[in-house]
Amino acid sequence: MQNAFLTGENIYLRPFERGDLDYIRKWYNDPELRGSIEITEPYNAEKVERWFDSVCNDENRIWFAIAPKSNDEVVGECGLLRMFYAWRTTDLTMIIGERDAQGKGYGSEAMRLLLDYAFGHLGFHRVALGVAGFNEDAVRFYERHGFKREGIQRECYYFNHKYHDFVMMSLLEEEYRNGLDE
Repeated sequence: MQNAFLTGENIYLRPFERGDLDYIRKWYNDPELRGSIEITEPYNAEKVERWFDSVCNDENRIWFAIAPKSNDEVVGECGLLRMFYAWRTTDLTMIIGERDAQGKGYGSEAMRLLLDYAFGHLGFHRVALGVAGFNEDAVRFYERHGFKREGIQRECYYFNHKYHDFVMMSLLEEEYRNGLDE
């Protein structure tokens, strides 16, 4: 577990490193994946470098690589962005980009680690996210982790020759803590 920052039973979250950028380029150029994660342009090595620099230099963003303890290979990314401490609110993002790692519980474990970090260590009161409406698997995933639908941005997401709704979701600190008791 190299540079583990948050550790779970089967995975750990660590800071993204420059050596991980081939994963980002692979995932962000994947035709199926990019449609559900709001990527509209190709990502070459230079653009991925710029992305990495912007992530590392943004004080209102924390980004992690997701890696199984069993092999230390990066399978996804997650993070907090638009962190606004005055209002104790932040947005969350997560991708399990490696197809053979999907459906193995890594996303759920990463979600628990990230939410515990956001609510328990950083003191946020609200964590929000947005999901393309056609990505029903992601909407159900977030609902299983306590997120509530709070609004729809109608037909604001253009993908594959069609407009789609964008589902806005959030989880409040109290809802998170109540879910821990269950």
